Amino acid sequence: MLKLTDVSKKENLVQSSKGNQMKWYLDNFWYKADYTGYEGFVEYVISHLVCLSDIENNKIVIYETEEIDYNENIFKGCKSRNFLPENWQLITLERLFINYFGESLHKSIFSMVNHENRVKFIVEQTIRITNLKDFGVYLSILLTLDAFFLNEDRHTHNIAVLLDEKGKYHYCPIFDNGAGLLSDTTIDYPISKDIYSLIKKVKSKTFSDNFDDQLDIIEKVYGTHIKFNFNKKDIDNIIDRDTIYSSEIKNRVREIIYYQMHKYQYLFLRK
Repeated sequence: MLKLTDVSKKENLVQSSKGNQMKWYLDNFWYKADYTGYEGFVEYVISHLVCLSDIENNKIVIYETEEIDYNENIFKGCKSRNFLPENWQLITLERLFINYFGESLHKSIFSMVNHENRVKFIVEQTIRITNLKDFGVYLSILLTLDAFFLNEDRHTHNIAVLLDEKGKYHYCPIFDNGAGLLSDTTIDYPISKDIYSLIKKVKSKTFSDNFDDQLDIIEKVYGTHIKFNFNKKDIDNIIDRDTIYSSEIKNRVREIIYYQMHKYQYLFLRK
């Protein structure tokens, strides 16, 4: 358990549609407290599972679960090492677009009726501003992960690029997946409800409210660029390694991932 104070408390610059988690920075680590459910556990599980894919591990932010003592209250949550080099900035696509065009990317996207045009607009304009030529590949990876892990919070305030001190842009490592796996037990996905009915309720936010629609379009236009290499034993090992979350939460997350594995079998490497 780690004791944190207001000295290390920070404003959360990456916005969530469900409000902002309390966040602290101490000794080159970021700490986040759970806000609507078990976000910290989800960050931990997803980051370790994505490490078992063909994505290079240095492109993934690794999370560990953590108990946080703050103002005489104990919170569950997670920690991750700071990935931002000194004098670099993290810039969301929404901020990037507003700075460059003076308009909201979100509003521009949803003024278009055709979903394929929406995703092409996101990618083409981001490339125009940043010169990140493979941004379509990068976005395809993010949206594949979102569909598989049911991350409902990937809007334009929650996709980012990095800007170095010389004005050059870089891809942001994969992070901030805590809204996945039905983690919001406070409002939308109560722990007592049937997970299969809840899964049907989850909606994506990037350019469509349907995960399969998003995935079909991004794969059609930019291809599939991630394959998983984990099995049920790997999932169990990662889930059961945690020591602070309840068996009820662990079993719920386990069941969701098993279900998603069956649904998205084509995303797995064949041995």
